[in-house]
Amino acid sequence: MKFLLLTLITHFDRDKSPAQRLREVVDSAVLGEELGFDGFAVGERHERPFLSSSPPVVLSHIAARTSRIRLWTGVTTLSLLDPVRAFEDYSTLDNLCGGRLELIVGKGNGTAQAKLFHVTVEDQWERQRESYELFRRLWREPTVTWEGRFRPSLTDAETWPRPLQQPITVWHGSATSRASVELAARYGDPLFSANVTNPIEPYAELIDFYRERWAFHGHDPAAIRIGAGSAGFYVARTSQEALDVYRPIWQARIDQFRKVGVEPVFPTIEDAVERSSALIGSPQQIIDKVHRYHERFGHELTHLSADTEGLTEKQQRASLELFAGEVAPVLRQLKGR
Repeated sequence: MKFLLLTLITHFDRDKSPAQRLREVVDSAVLGEELGFDGFAVGERHERPFLSSSPPVVLSHIAARTSRIRLWTGVTTLSLLDPVRAFEDYSTLDNLCGGRLELIVGKGNGTAQAKLFHVTVEDQWERQRESYELFRRLWREPTVTWEGRFRPSLTDAETWPRPLQQPITVWHGSATSRASVELAARYGDPLFSANVTNPIEPYAELIDFYRERWAFHGHDPAAIRIGAGSAGFYVARTSQEALDVYRPIWQARIDQFRKVGVEPVFPTIEDAVERSSALIGSPQQIIDKVHRYHERFGHELTHLSADTEGLTEKQQRASLELFAGEVAPVLRQLKGR
């Protein structure tokens, strides 16, 4: 199994400038490389409290500060983007980082999408499918003739620079809808399950559906690749220490849900540790939980939060170091299936 640090670049601390927060993200990626994590992902959001509206720019700076860690998006919202411009940005980044780039694509979410991009609930999936299909061709073909609904047509169009990787690995992010799962299976692409909001079963059912559609489209079952997220992350020497430190962080999250009228699925930290994908506890607890999820998902990649999320920088670093030193070496023996 491999491990990916992921940030949506939330910005809650108003005493900290956006410039300081963005530099923190770059420093987190550098630390991730030092500790041996396999990848660092930057999400894409276009509203408060996120500073992640331009992942390729952030990842380009990370590329200049690192040399080994793979650079990911998590996710690239192709439903919002012109696929030609998205190709140009990410092909440029692919060259700059020496072919370390991988993408997770998805439709995105948030109320700002309709206001900023005029993408609606009614057309977002069709936009996602169309944008991905064109993006995929642009990456593979030096000239493209194409016609669709949501952008001007192309006739013998050339796009530059040509990418370093041919092809690039594109994962499809999946939370609740079968549409992204079907798109991934149709093209023989890997699937990344969000695995954050609910207990294991809804995500497992989507992964089962992915396997069914993968076989329907005639792909080799041995070539399936699956990743999965986690709903929180803090590892400490003992389970009680982990609970004591993370409890106020979890409670703040619960309070925020209720403030906007959403009843949380896991109302207590104990419930989250027991039933959610949150990796909170001692090293052995984390190992046991990932094993349990792996038995159901068969995944080869897990993402962890790259952000402090209320932890001090010292606590966050200690947690990452403990994970890298005592948890990851055990879990790396797990294989995707």
